[in-house]
Amino acid sequence: MDAHNSIVVDASGVSFEDHGASVDFPWHEVRSVHYKPSPNNKALVMGVAHVDGRFYECVVDAKGRDRLQEWFAQLLPVLQYYRPMG
Repeated sequence: MDAHNSIVVDASGVSFEDHGASVDFPWHEVRSVHYKPSPNNKALVMGVAHVDGRFYECVVDAKGRDRLQEWFAQLLPVLQYYRPMG
């Protein structure tokens, strides 16, 4: 989370909050989850492709490259656990 936005990935699914507006994506509504660093490598950019074809995106400032790398290291195992490919 940062001062304006947050991203949560847990057993329920994926949740975004963007400047006070929130949206929840239960796993059964998620086609895929994508994430990458922002162009300046200081923010997490996460997108959710909904099963109906719509795409949602949220950006959270990591306040530095080190924290962003920590988030990336934590995200992969969580997404693999809740969204195993197979």
